[in-house]
This record gives sequence, C-alpha cells and structure tokens, in this order.
Amino acid sequence: MLDELKQRLEPLCADGIALAFSGGVDSSLLLAVLAEMRRERPFLLVALTMRTVLQPPAESAEAAAFAGRFGVEHRVFTFNPLSIDEVRRNRVDRCYHCKKAVFALFLKYAAEHGFKHVIDGTNGDDARAYRPGRKALRESGVLSPLAGFSKSDIRALSAQLGLPTASKPAAPCLATRFEYDTLLTEDAIKRVEKGEAFLKNLFPDVSNVRLRVHKNLARIEVSAPAIPAVAARAAEIAAEMKRLGFDFTTLDLDGFRSGCFDFNLKGNEL
Repeated sequence: MLDELKQRLEPLCADGIALAFSGGVDSSLLLAVLAEMRRERPFLLVALTMRTVLQPPAESAEAAAFAGRFGVEHRVFTFNPLSIDEVRRNRVDRCYHCKKAVFALFLKYAAEHGFKHVIDGTNGDDARAYRPGRKALRESGVLSPLAGFSKSDIRALSAQLGLPTASKPAAPCLATRFEYDTLLTEDAIKRVEKGEAFLKNLFPDVSNVRLRVHKNLARIEVSAPAIPAVAARAAEIAAEMKRLGFDFTTLDLDGFRSGCFDFNLKGNEL
C-alpha cells in the first residue's frame, strides 16, 4: 500500500505540493510520506492548517508539532466560518460552504508561492458517508491521493511508519455537535468544546466522546463499553454540564455514532 501511495504522489512532487493539514490521521500520513519522498528527491512542500472556532486550539498546536518533527514548513491561517450564513445557520450543506472558503485561501496561497497542487486527506470511506465538502474540493481542483484507501488502510500504514497518529480518534469540526438548522454562536461552540474537554479528561481511555446539543439539553455519546463507567459518574457530569449552562444532561444508550445527525439525510452528496 505504501508503494501505491508513493506512486500517486510522485507525479505531483515536481510542481510543488501544498498539503491541507489538520494533524489528523489522514493528513498526517500524507505529510510523513511526502517528507520521506522529499528526503530522497527535494521538492517544494508546505503544510497549511486552518484555525477556526470550530476546532479546539490544541489541534493546530499538535499539527505544528507534527510538521516540525518532519521538518516540513507549516503555515497557520485564521478564518471566521460564522461569517458565512450557511455555516452560522448550520445548514445541511454547511460543510460545502466552509470548505469552499477555506480552500480558496489555501489555493490563493499556493498560487502565490509556487505550489501547483493542493491536496487533502479525504479517504475512500468518505465517499460512503454524507460529505458535502467533497463537492467543494472537486470544484476547487483539490486532489485527494487517499481516495482509494480505507480508514483502516490509513491507520495500518500509519502504524507501519510508527506514526503516533495511527490510533488517533477522529476529530470532526465542532459544528457536527449541533442539530442542523441550529444557529451557531461562538459561545455555544465554546461550551461544547469545554464540555468535551471535561469528559475526555474524566475518561482519558475512551477514544470516542461526543457532546451533542439539542437546544439546552446535552446528549453524551461514548463508545458502548464505556457507558457503565460514564453512568457511574452521572452526578459529577451533570453538575459540570449545569455549570456550563445546560439544563438537562442525558447519556445516549446507543453509544457513539459518527455523523448521527446525518442518518435521516438522503444520499451522500449535494
């Protein structure tokens, strides 16, 4: 699989590559492989990270540290996604409009600094989920070298290379914690960020933790085996959620479900 990925990346290298780099499992694998290829034959390479209210601040710090470890130039951009009406109102196509704006900034930087190709870490599994942002990538000419690889493939390759991100949990943007057509505010997003940070600190061994918001109700999702442990600390958790401003707190007995607000949507594209 590693040779196949290198074969996909090789034709792009000579013209310079700007990697949209979140620091997650997918983009970290791309960065590590590109850094190895660049040691064999130098080419222009930069990692571009977008910092917004929709990502915890620690994510951009982790991305910077990872890029630094591999000696890859790293640029951090800032952007207010809530300035886009479809994002602020959390419309069903929110991700399309957000990615369109983000990649417009990345493409502008790449064009101005001699990088012909902008690539991202979209993987094969994304084609089987509701991902309206994929349309924005296609329209913008962004390339996705991992499109033929499953998430399990990517984790296996990451482990093969000894990357610390091999077992890193997915970290979708914080807007995914809210029902569609809910007005997003910075205060509401920060409240979710703090709530999830509290839960992850309380249960550091639980890989998947989500705090979903239904108006003033907090619905906690964790991996099914962790449900009893979370329930055992119900009073402590409820008190913290009240401190954050939630009137009610529930524990979802179905456990963690990725993209739970997408289940009733038809199709996976715009």
